Amino acid sequence: MRKGVLAATVLAFCLALPAICQENPLWLRYPAISPDGQTIAFEFKGDIYSVSVAGGTATPLTIGESYDFAPAWSHDGKQIAFASDRYGSFDVFIMPASGGEAKRLTFHSTREVPSSFTADDKAVLFSASRQALATNAQFPTGLMSQLYSVPVAGARVTQVLPVPALDATLDSAGTRLIYHDVKGYEDNWRKHHTSSVTRDIWMYDFKAKTYRQLTTFAGEDRNPVFDANDSDFYYLSEQNGSFNVFKSSLARPEKTAALTHLTRHPVRFLTRSSRNVLCFSYDGGIYTLLPGGEPRRVGIRIAADGRTTLERIVPVDSGFTEMRLSPNGKEFAYVFRGEVFVTSMEGGITKRITNTPWQERSVSFSPDGRSLVFAAERDNNWNVYTVTIGRTEEPYFFASTVLKEETVVATPAEEYQPAFSPDGKEVAYLENRVTLRVINLATKQARTIMAADKNYSYADGDQYYRWSPDGKWFLVSFGCPERVFTPQVGLVPSDGKGEITNLTLSGYDNVSPQWAMDGALMIWGSDREGTRQQAGDLYSGDVYAMFFSKAAFDRFKLSKEELALLKEQEAKAEKEEKEAEDKAEKQKKEKKEAEDKAKPAQSDEDAQHEHPHPPPSGHGGQAQAPMMIGMPPKDALTLAQLTAAPGAPKKPPAGKGAYGKEAKKPRKPGAKP
Repeated sequence: MRKGVLAATVLAFCLALPAICQENPLWLRYPAISPDGQTIAFEFKGDIYSVSVAGGTATPLTIGESYDFAPAWSHDGKQIAFASDRYGSFDVFIMPASGGEAKRLTFHSTREVPSSFTADDKAVLFSASRQALATNAQFPTGLMSQLYSVPVAGARVTQVLPVPALDATLDSAGTRLIYHDVKGYEDNWRKHHTSSVTRDIWMYDFKAKTYRQLTTFAGEDRNPVFDANDSDFYYLSEQNGSFNVFKSSLARPEKTAALTHLTRHPVRFLTRSSRNVLCFSYDGGIYTLLPGGEPRRVGIRIAADGRTTLERIVPVDSGFTEMRLSPNGKEFAYVFRGEVFVTSMEGGITKRITNTPWQERSVSFSPDGRSLVFAAERDNNWNVYTVTIGRTEEPYFFASTVLKEETVVATPAEEYQPAFSPDGKEVAYLENRVTLRVINLATKQARTIMAADKNYSYADGDQYYRWSPDGKWFLVSFGCPERVFTPQVGLVPSDGKGEITNLTLSGYDNVSPQWAMDGALMIWGSDREGTRQQAGDLYSGDVYAMFFSKAAFDRFKLSKEELALLKEQEAKAEKEEKEAEDKAEKQKKEKKEAEDKAKPAQSDEDAQHEHPHPPPSGHGGQAQAPMMIGMPPKDALTLAQLTAAPGAPKKPPAGKGAYGKEAKKPRKPGAKP
């Protein structure tokens, strides 16, 4: 009965959970307010929804397995354009604002994202990297997109601007275009970024055919929209720290005024209605801002099935983010959807090693193959852990029944990318992205191998190191202070007491060094002689080798026949050396046996010293007397033999020694022997 109640309770909780989660859901993105200011279209979990500006239950406009986003209203409020990848790459679609069948407008293989309609609603503006002009001074890349338009009725695509013009919108007359630029690569969602490639607001005048830069802030300015008066404009900027809504004018763009003062999170996705009601997202929710007012959050309820919360069984046979082969080659470990698995090489038997809500990565085997080391982001912090097979009779992870997990290092710093030492007694890892450290598993003492000032991490996981086969060295990728973004290959001792030796010494990129020939050789990649594109970017590279001894280099230069002859000679020499060692060992053994054979028999006195309580003799339990010191064993009689043996004489006959031999006369002092 209790089991049934428990099951019903769990079921009721699971059924109620989706409904609870849909009240004021977070991560509502790409909000776009309608021209009349009454409806907001937005993206949630890959579908387009619409909701009243006053809030309430949202209505899904698109439902499917494709990802739909970036809705844009026509000026008459009757149509919505959006991007969808339902046919592979993102294309521009258009559909009725009240819902209905969507129509595909673009068919190119590149990514195409709409930003607005033309002033007459006859075409949709969108950004894509289709075809740069032949006269464009910039080398064409996917980053540098162009602005295009496509008729809503469906027809040929036309290029509007040959330069990147993101979030582009027109004034009411359609004669001027306002947008933000792209000067170079940077993550689109990066915050507090200041550099020469930060985005600025620009305006293009179609009649004058001129470009005009409106903002010059050293940080990010983006997502502009015209005011209804066509003389002012609103945009997002980090002038006051975090992204907020600012207002400026075409007459005096250097004069700006902040309309919002939100601090904890950035404001994103700014749009406006024909009456200057602004709409944007903040902290996962959607907000509106009336002229002269304060931001107000729109209360939204999603009354959908919540299909993305349903569990499903997926095959673990592809999509691995990393993998490592075991030392014995009979199983391999890999990371699938942030979890660690191990599978046998034959038969495909699979064991799930981790089952956690956080991510695991950087998995590798210990030298004996009985432990795995990996990094896990537990409690919002990356730490290093090991998992060991718990039962000695179980040799493989894929067939193990008991696993033991231990923490290797867990500090407030970020630790990840671990690797066992060749003897399995230590683990190397990265601390805070760039510092290479080693921890001893027995003592838990850690030491620094390469300090943080030797590298700069531009992207997660871009650091590199390798233990030497004997565990005494590391090959590392590092940057010189004068050119930190041009990696060099360095050699550094693993005891933490030495400096880095620059092995490559070039102004070119040198990456991914590997040990070879049991530590006698290093191979690595470099672009020093690679062909290059017109703009100077690398097009190809080569693999190089560096020898750490002349003997290893001389061996490498041998021909196939010479190497075969050398190996034959080495095998012969090794055999002769083994035979000599065996012969020497045999002679040593024979010599010892001969010495043991030639040793005098053990005296009773020695035996008595060895045995404080001597065993009883064969004659009435009497103890034997010691041998007569100085006499040969065969010429000596024990006291028991002389006095206790039946029929024995009391003393030797006169002039006779033991056994009837002639007695030797005493030698006179000074006489010769």
